[in-house]
Amino acid sequence: MTTTSRVAMPVAAVLLLVPALAACGGATDGKTVRELAAGPDAVKARQQAESAIRDTVAAWDTGTPLTLGLLALEDTCAGGTAKEWFYSTGDDRYKIRCTLYATAYFGADPRHMADTIDGILTAGDRTGSPIPFAHDFQYARTVVDYYRGRTGDPQGPGTGEPTLLSAAPVTLRWDQVKSEGNEESRGKRELIGEPRPCAPRGPPTLRRCLREPASTSVADLRRTYGMVFELPFVADDYFVVWK
Repeated sequence: MTTTSRVAMPVAAVLLLVPALAACGGATDGKTVRELAAGPDAVKARQQAESAIRDTVAAWDTGTPLTLGLLALEDTCAGGTAKEWFYSTGDDRYKIRCTLYATAYFGADPRHMADTIDGILTAGDRTGSPIPFAHDFQYARTVVDYYRGRTGDPQGPGTGEPTLLSAAPVTLRWDQVKSEGNEESRGKRELIGEPRPCAPRGPPTLRRCLREPASTSVADLRRTYGMVFELPFVADDYFVVWK
């Protein structure tokens, strides 16, 4: 056997191996994504994830002084990528991953901020409540006192009006409502923004995007109630099929 033939043998083996590796680590095709996303396991997991969010939102709506005005849901199912050889994001490890994003928007009267937040804490005091903010949360009590005019800025002098309560994984945000200063400063108040636009549909990602009610905006809620509270949910990977 010549030197040339001994070199050619490994090269041939490599040429045969590359397509095999590519097949093993290929991106999930659109047909497979659609079939898996519509399968009974995915449908059941989707229903459970969405139902849990709706139950929590209902508890906030009925158990606190807040009034639900808008619920934004985006359900995304994406196929896995081809094998990532140099920089791995983890997207090459699954065939499909479905994720539910949700944010609830509530209206409230800005003239009664102290009572509104105190009412939220009272709801959180109840045993088994899904609301993680209660009267044992010292900072939250300080925020109530701030809106009652009993204390200064909750985060220290000069920090200004608070705009959120956070107890991982839940963060509740709201419009700034104080109108101190001139017209220019009032126009720069920190306000809750609109839901992000629905992303385009189509392969390799399937999307279901809901706005309930579809015709309502955050600006509409602000005009109706005076101010807006935002309750974003942590993205839930409710269905994953690994390669």
